[in-house]
Amino acid sequence: MLDEKVFRSDDVPAADRFDYWAELLGRTHAPMELRSDHADDFRASQRVLDLGTVTVWSATFQPLVFRRTPKLIRQSDPEAYHLSLVVRGSGAGVWRHRETQYKPYDVFINSSSLPNDVHSSGAPVTTVALEIPKALVSLPRDMAHRIVGTPVSGREGMGALLAGFLTQLTDDTASYQPTDGSRLGAVLADLTTALFAHLLEAGDCLPPETHRRTLTLRIQAFIREHLHDPHLTPASIAAAHHISTSYLHRLFQDEDATVAACIRHQRLKAARRDLTDPALHAIPIHAIATRWGYPRATDFSRAYRAAYGTTPKDHRHQAIHGHK
Repeated sequence: MLDEKVFRSDDVPAADRFDYWAELLGRTHAPMELRSDHADDFRASQRVLDLGTVTVWSATFQPLVFRRTPKLIRQSDPEAYHLSLVVRGSGAGVWRHRETQYKPYDVFINSSSLPNDVHSSGAPVTTVALEIPKALVSLPRDMAHRIVGTPVSGREGMGALLAGFLTQLTDDTASYQPTDGSRLGAVLADLTTALFAHLLEAGDCLPPETHRRTLTLRIQAFIREHLHDPHLTPASIAAAHHISTSYLHRLFQDEDATVAACIRHQRLKAARRDLTDPALHAIPIHAIATRWGYPRATDFSRAYRAAYGTTPKDHRHQAIHGHK
């Protein structure tokens, strides 16, 4: 499990909750002035994941006004970018150069070095946020500075790629080891750099390794979305991404499995999940196999036995009825 810290306002006396929350945000983001109509009995919760030099946190809180002033910036500036996916609620950010409205599944981009006022509304507000040192974003600072406050959708394109990664990461931390933290932080640094470059239309500024890593992540997402297609192959994946099959294989040389093995593993993993789900016990095995890209029952049975050492039928029976 990843290293994480959890805060709940109910663990603090009502009179101290708002000040404690302000102090907590000062540590996870940067010192700010906070105002809220609910300050007398403030309700909030937060989970903070330590990913090495990168921090990810999810939070639910009552409406707030966050203010980062020039004085606070002079006193303390962690030199970081803040990216926040709005899950529930809405808000607005005001900078000297821009004012932007936010709604659910927008991505909010801020900088600890810029004065700003951020207003949140909704009851309550939920966000998933990323704090990343500017030094990890491989773009010229004078260029990256321009993207602060730029509207970004978390439902499509590069914004969706980052939003999906953050959401999946915070939804399930138990499947990771503490040592995975720094690796996940590196992936987020690449995704942030790619998003900034996309917004700036400055793709040529990206280091080649960031280009490769971002493309690999996009391909892995494509595979997960098309597992049901029996014609999903390295050749079809390469064609969909306008690259050669040989280049696709080179991209996966540093991964845990080849392209074909990745497809097979993801399909069998999904089929296994369905087979062992008691709610799906009435669905025939061949229908589950077809759903996950195995139209031929013999191919599915052979691959399943090779992966799990048992047949799909026996595995389903053992999982649902137990060993007898």
